[in-house]
Amino acid sequence: MVINDCGELLSVKLTLGNTDDREPIKELVKGLSGHLYGDKGYLSQELWDELKEEGMTLITNVRRNMKTKFLSLWDKVMLRKRFLIETVNDQLKNISQIEHSRHRSVIGFLLEVVSGLIAYTFQPKKPSLGLRDREIAVLKQS
Repeated sequence: MVINDCGELLSVKLTLGNTDDREPIKELVKGLSGHLYGDKGYLSQELWDELKEEGMTLITNVRRNMKTKFLSLWDKVMLRKRFLIETVNDQLKNISQIEHSRHRSVIGFLLEVVSGLIAYTFQPKKPSLGLRDREIAVLKQS
């Protein structure tokens, strides 16, 4: 799932539970540009290179045994805002109820997921970072 700073869904893909998180990324960000923030599970030089070619910059924290890399203040702040994606996941599971596990058919499962995603997009108040234009400008200058 890819979301923006306002908590709006940009793209979603259903995968099996044993699928590597890095596999669907290229497809999820197709047509998007800018910065993509992820956790350490998305660390991969190959993925970073592929996304860079597409106009997307992958930003993650580094592992202990890796060289530290320079991050702007903006990127450091955004990496700390991971709670936003967790909050969206929680709302999809609990408010839109898409984590129900006793579906009688694949069609019923897909219907429930799609209707939950649609219900979430129509929510008047979505979780967001709540950054104002002035705050964004100051952070990006640093």
